[in-house]
Amino acid sequence: MSATITEEAVPEQAEAEPLLRITDLSIDYRGRRRSWTPAVDGVSVEVKPGEVVTLVGESGSGKTTLIQGALGLLPPSARIRSGSIAYSGVDVTGWPDQRLARVRGNYVGFIPQDPNTSLNPVKRIGQQVVEAVRFNEPEPTDKDRHRSAALESLRTAGLTDAERVFNQYPHELSGGMKQRALIAIALAGKPQIIVADEPTSALDVTVQRVILDHLESLREQLGIGILLVTHDLGVALDRSDRILVMQGGRIVEEGPVRELLAAPGNDYSRRLLDAAPARHAGRLKPTPGVDRSPAPAAGEVLRATSLTKTYAVRKGRSHTSFQALAGVDLTVRTGTTHAIVGESGAGKSTLAGILAGFAAADGGSVLLGGREITGLNHARLRELRRDLQFVFQNPYTSLDPRYTVGRIIAEPLKSFKVAANRAELTARVSELLRAVSLDDSYLNRLPAQLSGGQRQRVAIARALALNPKVLVLDEAVSALDVSVQAQILQLLVDLQAELGLSYVFVTHDLGVVRLIADDVTVMKDGRVVESGPAHQVLNAPHHDYTRTLLDAIPGTHVRSSAA
Repeated sequence: MSATITEEAVPEQAEAEPLLRITDLSIDYRGRRRSWTPAVDGVSVEVKPGEVVTLVGESGSGKTTLIQGALGLLPPSARIRSGSIAYSGVDVTGWPDQRLARVRGNYVGFIPQDPNTSLNPVKRIGQQVVEAVRFNEPEPTDKDRHRSAALESLRTAGLTDAERVFNQYPHELSGGMKQRALIAIALAGKPQIIVADEPTSALDVTVQRVILDHLESLREQLGIGILLVTHDLGVALDRSDRILVMQGGRIVEEGPVRELLAAPGNDYSRRLLDAAPARHAGRLKPTPGVDRSPAPAAGEVLRATSLTKTYAVRKGRSHTSFQALAGVDLTVRTGTTHAIVGESGAGKSTLAGILAGFAAADGGSVLLGGREITGLNHARLRELRRDLQFVFQNPYTSLDPRYTVGRIIAEPLKSFKVAANRAELTARVSELLRAVSLDDSYLNRLPAQLSGGQRQRVAIARALALNPKVLVLDEAVSALDVSVQAQILQLLVDLQAELGLSYVFVTHDLGVVRLIADDVTVMKDGRVVESGPAHQVLNAPHHDYTRTLLDAIPGTHVRSSAA
């Protein structure tokens, strides 16, 4: 990598200086009453050439604010109160945005979290990479050179069919390909350091592994330094030379990976380690003291047989078809958790939607408690909601932002006239809140006033309102921090023990499956490739695809080079 920070940005790197040095940085946000609230408090970070440093912490810990400050991307409501930011030994604190933009282009490459919001949906991928190349060229060059440089950047980012991707729009790419396009844009200026903010949190574990493997190869081949930001300690353990744990805007612990893993010196670090799915050997047990319901009678509560579903897909002026399900069978035993596993496009969510009555199958049968539910009219499907409820993936969008928590939970009770009077309704809502470990102080709060984990607890409370037999949970913990995820999984285990619930648990993460599932069905391209008891599928898989998913669980390959 020959990129340097020039007179327009920063001078040539001195050999002894780290690529990035943040020293005692403090950042505040201005509140409604124009008072300042600390978000980052006295944080110091260094990244050397060829080194992977990872910032770990939950949402709200200050990770993203820290890197926004380092990149000059803070919003107008934020200020750097004290401290310094130096690239190659040159202090850039307080530089104007125009000058810092050159630093971001030709010295540090930035990979944001969400490719769906970071890529321009109306511009072709090639055009967006060319813009990054052109911005970082010190002198004007011809269009052919820009195109060649953009194609080279796409190939370096791991997109082997660069010519085709160059001419495609973002919506025509998979999640993994879009993330590679962001990497290509970050590489366009031939940076010496890459800052990656949760670059794989929205991706399947197998795609996540491919992206992180590619970043690792860039580090090895080009000597790039990497500052990785993640809430997932499993990812950090696999990929880092050093880990810095953030909580409440401060670094509470830092050190080489193996030292942190062997003897974490901070309670918060230990909690994050304990919450990583890969750190657990077996299924979660109910919390001691939870009242257990009588053991359910042996049998099945839900059975799907030979389900098929095909969607019409328009490509330009022509139409084609996409088979989302191809003869899928599934049996959910009473009082157990049946996990459906696979990557995006495997057919998991399509299957979940059909089981819940949200979509109609083209063929096949679904029996709930021995009763056929395929082909039911609207009125009959509405009655189905008493026995089967759905918990959606994103707690931020599944709750009406205008309703209070009390009203959200009360809605199904009112709709089905479950409560005889207002006092009974209020008592039932409070009971449901307690069931998900919340109290009455949340009744009058709006969803915007809750954390992600609290929102998901409210969604589960709403789903429990009608005393259903089955909950279908579609990626219900994938949008949550790993520690909050662990709390929700434990809650589900406790509720199952107490209420005798049956779960259909849809996920792409076999690490989570290990914690919660009794039975597992693995899907790929709309078909079941493996199914059976969880201990059998997870410990002695028969199919190569299942083994690939297991091998991709974050936290199972602690960096061997870490000292």
